[in-house]
Amino acid sequence: MRAFVKLTGFCLLIYSIYLLGHNILFTTNVYPYWWRGIAADVSVLFLAIGVLSIVFLPDEFKEIGWVSTAIGILAVFMSSRAILNPTSLWEFFLAFMVMAIGYKLFSTGRVPLL
Repeated sequence: MRAFVKLTGFCLLIYSIYLLGHNILFTTNVYPYWWRGIAADVSVLFLAIGVLSIVFLPDEFKEIGWVSTAIGILAVFMSSRAILNPTSLWEFFLAFMVMAIGYKLFSTGRVPLL
């Protein structure tokens, strides 16, 4: 039963990320010269390295992952555009409620509202 509750919490976390993220679009600009589009590739590379470092490396190397993730996020905003579509207050509230409940279920295995 505890594994089912944790799986439900994980699914709710994934769903909340979808609810928050489906209104964010990342676009890249087309440049006439080859070196101007490298920053978009660098952002994807550094974000992937950062996430993999945070998840899989031992605790003493987590700083590498956080620095790499920060460089990747900075490169996203330097090389491309992030378009934030409007979202309703209700959808924002629902996404954060689902995220909080999902995290509580996933981390403790207990139903937070009961």
